[in-house]
Amino acid sequence: MADFSNEGGLWMSRALGASAGAAVSLVYLLPKSRREAASRFFSGLSCGLIFGGPTGLWLMERLGLADMLSASEVMLSGSAAASLCAWWALGILARVAERWKGSE
Repeated sequence: MADFSNEGGLWMSRALGASAGAAVSLVYLLPKSRREAASRFFSGLSCGLIFGGPTGLWLMERLGLADMLSASEVMLSGSAAASLCAWWALGILARVAERWKGSE
């Protein structure tokens, strides 16, 4: 099992993964405004920073890669996945809320 102490390198992996997940999401689900882009980016970034470790461990166990990945790789991929999922969820919720608002 990986050691996730408060090492500077792991925090950098966390931040890079969270930023990458949020940035990649821009390609798949384009925001309609700058405000929506900023709010979804920072929400994805914070989710990636907070949930990157547990998500990386979960992915590592589910994919059976425990012996093949370093701690920074687990943190990087976990942060990117958590950020990507948060971005998608917020984007979809924003679009659904907009449709409901417009139908009334």
